[in-house]
Amino acid sequence: MKLHTGKLYWPSTLPDASTYPALSQELQCEVLVVGGGVGGALCAYLLAERGVDTVLVERDRIAGGSTLASTGLLQYASDKPLTSMIHTFGEKPAVHFYRLSRNALEQLKQIASKLDGSARFTERSTIYLASSEQDVDALQEECGRLSRLGFPAVWWSAGDIADRFPFQAPGAIYTKGDAEMNPYTFVHGILREAARQGVRIFEHSPMHGSQRDEGGRIRCRCGGGTVTAQHVIWATGYEAQQFKKESGAHFRASYVIVTEPVASLNSWYEKSLIWETARPYLYMRTTPDGRIIAGGLDEVLSGGELPAGREIRQSERLLEEIHKRFPDQDHLSVSYAWGAVFGESRDGLPFIGPHPNFPGFYFLEGYGGNGTVCSMIGAEMIVDHLTGTRREDMAIFSLTRTTKPVPTPPK
Repeated sequence: MKLHTGKLYWPSTLPDASTYPALSQELQCEVLVVGGGVGGALCAYLLAERGVDTVLVERDRIAGGSTLASTGLLQYASDKPLTSMIHTFGEKPAVHFYRLSRNALEQLKQIASKLDGSARFTERSTIYLASSEQDVDALQEECGRLSRLGFPAVWWSAGDIADRFPFQAPGAIYTKGDAEMNPYTFVHGILREAARQGVRIFEHSPMHGSQRDEGGRIRCRCGGGTVTAQHVIWATGYEAQQFKKESGAHFRASYVIVTEPVASLNSWYEKSLIWETARPYLYMRTTPDGRIIAGGLDEVLSGGELPAGREIRQSERLLEEIHKRFPDQDHLSVSYAWGAVFGESRDGLPFIGPHPNFPGFYFLEGYGGNGTVCSMIGAEMIVDHLTGTRREDMAIFSLTRTTKPVPTPPK
């Protein structure tokens, strides 16, 4: 599956990224991690911290898959509002997921704080805009529920927004404590630390088959060698669909631009993360070198493949959206533009845990717009489970769950 097309921004921020050898020998370990993106890197890092003998293999280059196309917005709030999740799952599991997300965001900040330079996070506030007057009541209800349950959320009126931004909106939820990241440097940073603690890392080493030996261990053919492990964590994200279909998952094409550096961002209050209630939604953030990232315009993934060159037309539309909201930036041009595969689950949750058809394997699939936070949830759950801490709440994210939303009973 081709995960992105176009000109990507993040590699330009780390031109001397670490490289790793291809696997060419026979290895033994306790846990094999397959996938060198955010999910796999977090698993390897946590396993290393707990002293677990670990090997990580990546099919191509480290951080070269969906991670490379991520826009690095980190929020505790999900694409699916808490109110909607409560209607689907009931209050207890829905609130538990939101609390897991908030805790995962704090854990990501702690991990990043131990890394060097651009691998660190920048804490940001978030503005969640009502896209129309018709969205105000539902967004206010969401804000009130979040606040009552202890989540950071403050209601902003149209006047509050106009006082702080050069655009208008009928209302918004304002939150503090979210963050932005450079996903490429973050993955390279945590894997450097994992390697320092003993994790053996290999690039250009796709896994192309496995079998159980007489002792019940899993012998995996990777690249030009083999890895025999007690457990395998499959953290290849959307690419797991190629051999294990999730009936509750679907894919879309999403688009991103990064502008040239701007002279001033004084009209952008707190350089907040910005997104909206419209679906498909638009979102925006800034970068440390003064650029603007805008993304969205999601559309059906026609034929299951990214349309080549479509990002060019969509980049023009995204730039228009920036100009519309920030008229003082009407001179800006696009420096980078790409399209990417974006996966969602029908019920708004990631897929995390074992699968009955693949004994000894654990899967980490961070579907949805909050994939990095969900990857942190999944990595911690799986590593807890493998190191002796039972996580009963992993069942919420079961790969065999029904993902059909529970209908709301009539009033």
